[in-house]
Amino acid sequence: MQNIRSIFLALVGIAVFAALALVTFSVTLTVGAALTVLMAMRALSLKAKPAPIRATVRKNGHRQQGNMRVWNDGRGTIIDL
Repeated sequence: MQNIRSIFLALVGIAVFAALALVTFSVTLTVGAALTVLMAMRALSLKAKPAPIRATVRKNGHRQQGNMRVWNDGRGTIIDL
């Protein structure tokens, strides 16, 4: 009788261990999938094309005449005629 009880307790212990391992694995997969989706969304949102920036100089609503300005804003050379 003692031998049967020991075998039963060992099988219950193995079953509990397997169940906990399965829960841990499924939670790990769920968290990994969520992080992967978040990283993909972030990567796609960073690739969005920025809005263009106006490169002309205006004073009082009109373009200045005769002053040509050239400058580099870090994204390319701008020539304002």
